[in-house]
Amino acid sequence: MTRAIDPLWPWLALIAALLPASRAWFEADMARHMLLQFPLLVAVGVVLGASLPLRWRRVIDTCNAHGATGLLFASLVLGFWMLPRTVDLAVQVPTMALAKYTSLLLAGVALRWSWPAAGTIVQLFFVGNGAWMSATAGLLYQSLPQRLCTVYLLDQQVIAGRGLVATAVLVPLLWLVLGGGRRWFDDDSIPVATHLSNRVDA
Repeated sequence: MTRAIDPLWPWLALIAALLPASRAWFEADMARHMLLQFPLLVAVGVVLGASLPLRWRRVIDTCNAHGATGLLFASLVLGFWMLPRTVDLAVQVPTMALAKYTSLLLAGVALRWSWPAAGTIVQLFFVGNGAWMSATAGLLYQSLPQRLCTVYLLDQQVIAGRGLVATAVLVPLLWLVLGGGRRWFDDDSIPVATHLSNRVDA
C-alpha cells in the first residue's frame, strides 16, 4: 500500500529553511549548518522527488541503471559540502549559498529515484562511501589545532567534527536496522522502467 504525500509540507520546510531568520540560525553554528540544514534540504528533495512528472522519471531511469548514477551524484554533492572551503563560501557568497540549496535538493531527488533501483551491493557501497567521507571529515575537523572554516570558531569545528563521526557510525547502523537492501520508499518510488519490466514479466 502506498501512502499519500502531502505536497504542502516539503515546500513549507524549504521556505522555512530559506527565510533569513532561519538561515541565520542554521548558519550561526557549524554543527547546525552541516548536521541539520544539509540533511533537511536533502530530505525535502527526497519528498519533492516523488512528484516529478512521468516524462522526467523516464529520462532519469534511462541514465540511472541500478541507481548508480544518481547515488554517485548524491555522494559527490555531499562530499563537496563537507569541505571547509565550501562551507565557508556557502555562508559568505550568495551564489554559493544558492548552489548549496540547489545541489542538496537535487541530491535528495537523486536518492529518491536511485535507492529503490539499487541492489544491496550498490546501496552498501554508497552507505560505506558516505560513512568513510563523513568520518574522515569529522576526524579532520577534530584533530587539527587551527580553524579550517574562517566563519566558525574552533570549538564549533570540533563539535561539528564529532557529529560527522557520529553520523558515520549511525547511518550504516540505520541501514542495517531498517532492513539493509530492502526499499526504504513506497512502491510508487520505483523507477518507470522497473514498473514496465514488471508488467512485461507478469
